[in-house]
Amino acid sequence: MNNFGLTTKEERILRALDSPVKIQEFINKIPINFEEKGDSCMSPRMVLKKNKAHCIEGAMLAALALRLHGEKPLLVDLTASKDDYDHVIAVFKKHGKWGAISKTNHAVLRYREPVYRDIRELVMSFFHEYFNNDTGKKTLRSFSQPVDLSQFDELGWMTSQEDVWYVSEHLVKIKHFPILNKKQIASLKKADKLEIEAGKLLEWNNS
Repeated sequence: MNNFGLTTKEERILRALDSPVKIQEFINKIPINFEEKGDSCMSPRMVLKKNKAHCIEGAMLAALALRLHGEKPLLVDLTASKDDYDHVIAVFKKHGKWGAISKTNHAVLRYREPVYRDIRELVMSFFHEYFNNDTGKKTLRSFSQPVDLSQFDELGWMTSQEDVWYVSEHLVKIKHFPILNKKQIASLKKADKLEIEAGKLLEWNNS
């Protein structure tokens, strides 16, 4: 078996995660990376070493775990309007349907069961809960097709000691597909008070 340059310990940890559900549960237990020392884009090795991750870091670790079990290491980039943050998910296929593993600190934008016919349908499952907690405005605007991280193997995205910004930069520059037109954006209903309160729930506190 190819361990992709992983140590015995790293490989043992990830090979034990033999289903998307187990991967998601493992990702959930990793504390959120609040980037106290500045922006980061850590490789899976560094996430395991430092035991913290934000969305793209968690997604890359999930993609690597999927890869060790014969799946392609695929990421999808979700872009938001200027007053909100983009999000990155690891996607997988099971029984011909798409699902997603997601690292987030909030009660929403989380794991998606593999029940979606295509990537757009999967992405749209995030739409109603993807809003700015301050304004209530729904902010999801576009998505990429799956990006196979194996194209970055020679750069060492799985085990690099340095930040792997080239993955993030690639996700930014590739083609994205808009999900709304201007008229639809103008007519969007804001999240209501209860939804906003639910959106404030956090899994990890920065303390």
